[in-house]
Amino acid sequence: MAALAALIIVGASAACAPVRSAIADHGTVPHPSQSPPSTPTPTPTPTPTGFNKTQLSIDQATSLWVVVNKLRPLSPINYAPPLVNVTVPHVYGYQMQAPASAALSQMFAAAKAAGAGNMEAQSSYRSYAAQQRDHAALVARDGAKVADNESARAGYSEHQTGLAVDIAPVPGAGCNLEICFGRTAQGKWLAANAYRFGFLLRYPADKVAITGYQYEPWHFRYIGVALATEMHNEGVETLEEFFGLPAAPNYAP
Repeated sequence: MAALAALIIVGASAACAPVRSAIADHGTVPHPSQSPPSTPTPTPTPTPTGFNKTQLSIDQATSLWVVVNKLRPLSPINYAPPLVNVTVPHVYGYQMQAPASAALSQMFAAAKAAGAGNMEAQSSYRSYAAQQRDHAALVARDGAKVADNESARAGYSEHQTGLAVDIAPVPGAGCNLEICFGRTAQGKWLAANAYRFGFLLRYPADKVAITGYQYEPWHFRYIGVALATEMHNEGVETLEEFFGLPAAPNYAP
């Protein structure tokens, strides 16, 4: 969400499977002078490795995987999560849920060690009341249509879960909460590596019709390493697509 909150989205890509040879598929190829065995060696049944998409709820506000969008408000709508103070440099928001806060610290440290530069949390947790004030201010300034494209209504914001954070480069160089953040060293590193720390670039440039929000390369949602890695490996960019949910470009009438 812009101006006061937002989201960037990690575009993940699936790894290509290597081409398998006939030997790899069928075992040792017999020498021409040898007779093939009369009874073929049975092929072992592969162990299923499917990811369990139902292990956590996507509906409960308390769940790490809760999906919040314009068609899926939090329940209760004024939900307030357990919070801790973040241990990274911050501006507006300074609290998140404990697992998200710990992962954020690790991610910032890894980015700096990799030479991607310093970052700060521009905005993290926002309460129902705070989101209500922020959205109303945008409506007054830009109109409801523009505001709904840039900022969630109260009760429909990922920031209210305590699992979302808007990240800014340090120094800002004019790219705080701006599209150009995606072109900074920090933005590029996050797009490629955030999944390793359990974060998802929530609002990709090519998924506006699904998420309902403009491209926000600064907005990351903590979903845990297991889910973030699975989505990265499958090349799925949004929670809506991964869980087979309807697109949410607009609020329900």
